[in-house]
Amino acid sequence: MAKANVYFTREITPENVVRLYEALGVELPGKVAVKVHSGEEGNQNYLHPEFMRPMVERVGGTVVECNTAYDGARDTTEKHEQLMAAHGWTDFFAVDIMDAEGPDLVLPVKGGRVLTENLVGRHLADYASMLVLSHFKGHPMGGFGGALKQLSIGCASNQGKVAIHTGGASLDQGDFWDKHAAQDDFLEAMAETAGTIVDYFGENLAFVNIACNLSVDCDCCAVAEDPCMGDLGIFASLDPVAVDQACIDAVRASDDPGRDHLLERIRSKNGTKIIDDAARLGYGTKDYELIEI
Repeated sequence: MAKANVYFTREITPENVVRLYEALGVELPGKVAVKVHSGEEGNQNYLHPEFMRPMVERVGGTVVECNTAYDGARDTTEKHEQLMAAHGWTDFFAVDIMDAEGPDLVLPVKGGRVLTENLVGRHLADYASMLVLSHFKGHPMGGFGGALKQLSIGCASNQGKVAIHTGGASLDQGDFWDKHAAQDDFLEAMAETAGTIVDYFGENLAFVNIACNLSVDCDCCAVAEDPCMGDLGIFASLDPVAVDQACIDAVRASDDPGRDHLLERIRSKNGTKIIDDAARLGYGTKDYELIEI
């Protein structure tokens, strides 16, 4: 597989998100799903809709999310829609909770070891393309969250999330914690399910990672640690593996005193396994050319 292009800028502004998307040289066709993280109630680090607005408007997109599989403000459609409104998403955009109604869309996992299928929000079928806008940061279970996590956990329905977390052992939300898979199986399940979204949309995908507010915790945490290191910049690619690898490399190369705290979170969860597995499954490459603009 040839090297992927990853475009990069150090200055984090809404306008530069659009600039990096345009550097990719693509126009996403048809009805565009824009996958964001809505931010758990109480979280202070998520990227707000005002920041995302120019990019979402540039592609004429619909903001999409799916319900969570753990207790919180986003585990039912009613609560999730209320939170999306409280966080301001519905002030600016059409918002679609993709698993608001069943049955789930079932996507086959090709070459999977942990899972054979991925359950995603039914409304995914309403879209011709997807822009994945990711807040790159740490994660208490995955080590880090970026484009691959958005494709996997982010697009999975409530039951699909349970399947990923339990390694296919259950679809019952009550088993989310009790039957949780071994860490490496969980990470591999994420890589497998991310690949189903790449297979589904084919070339009609683009990825932008915003590496800022770099906490060891995810935007899914109601009580998250404050950022531990300075912002790194914006990364964009047509390859989800390359864009996450570039962000990991940027963290490693940083001389910020908080870098080691974030890296320890990633190492403690074997977080980069998802990148290795995704590359092995063949829907992206860890080899990239970083193009600063």
